[in-house]
Amino acid sequence: MKLATYKNGTRDGRLLVVSKDLSKAAYVDGICSTMIEAIENWQEIAPSLQTVYQHLNEGKIEDAFDFDPTLCAAPLPRSYQFIDASAFLNHGNIMEKAFNLVVEKQEGVPILIQRQSDDFVGPCDDYPFITEDDQGDFEGEFAVVTDEVPIGVSPQEALKHIKLITILNDMSMRGHLFREKKMGFGFILAKPKTVFAPVMVTPDELGDAWQDGRIHLDMNVHRNGKWFGNPNGGSMDFSFGEILSHIAYNRTMKAGMILGSGTVSNPNVDEVGSACLAERRALDIIAYGEAREPWLKFGEELSFEVFDKSGQSVFGQIKHKVVKHS
Repeated sequence: MKLATYKNGTRDGRLLVVSKDLSKAAYVDGICSTMIEAIENWQEIAPSLQTVYQHLNEGKIEDAFDFDPTLCAAPLPRSYQFIDASAFLNHGNIMEKAFNLVVEKQEGVPILIQRQSDDFVGPCDDYPFITEDDQGDFEGEFAVVTDEVPIGVSPQEALKHIKLITILNDMSMRGHLFREKKMGFGFILAKPKTVFAPVMVTPDELGDAWQDGRIHLDMNVHRNGKWFGNPNGGSMDFSFGEILSHIAYNRTMKAGMILGSGTVSNPNVDEVGSACLAERRALDIIAYGEAREPWLKFGEELSFEVFDKSGQSVFGQIKHKVVKHS
């Protein structure tokens, strides 16, 4: 099943079901009106949404309409909680090598950070930031949304609480990152709004690409229409189940929590490229002694998309421009 949210002037938008090929959509006001309502009442609501999805794919919804990603908000426009991981250790290893960083890691413990979740960005919305001196960067990630995850849940049981999957562009302002990191608490100015794909899908939509709590599909990233990378999500060192189990060690997580994978990164980076500028710049430093890839400039266009084995876009495309805040 595929779900999206159209903007309608409210904070949470209007929920719709989207066809498998992303061509058609239908409102589901008679079932529920928002994504957060669906997640909070998943067991009761999901079967009815699934029926609409089936009928939509069969062409049986009379008032179906053409799906337009430019009208989309983030599928879950705001969330009670957003936690981001750094589950692809290859990315961190590259950064540590390039900048001579010493990161205290514990075996079996994922790297996590609490993130802002009150104002997500739609897939085609312009992305404003204040000045190019803030060193704008992008990060292609996978993400999952859960229903209520109980305290003490095992990694395997945690996977059962993943109801939806999507991709995101976790924009970063690197000019603030090291300063905030040294202060010891977390990122605020370095990590502003996050951009989401138009569609979230249930795990079954991924078929055998959803294995071991990982998404074994490529994250296709382009900068100004030029290929930047296509690293695969299967290289996560910590699965989503393992990360959720760790977070739930001593607390219950309420429905609607978003968990990001961290920047998708593969050991064969020379072949598959990268999903963020900081990694590319770090590789430049390692290879040439200096960073050659520039930070983002106003007017640049970014795109992120994942395709299944048949070539069908799974989550739709994030395609947006970075602009100066006015």
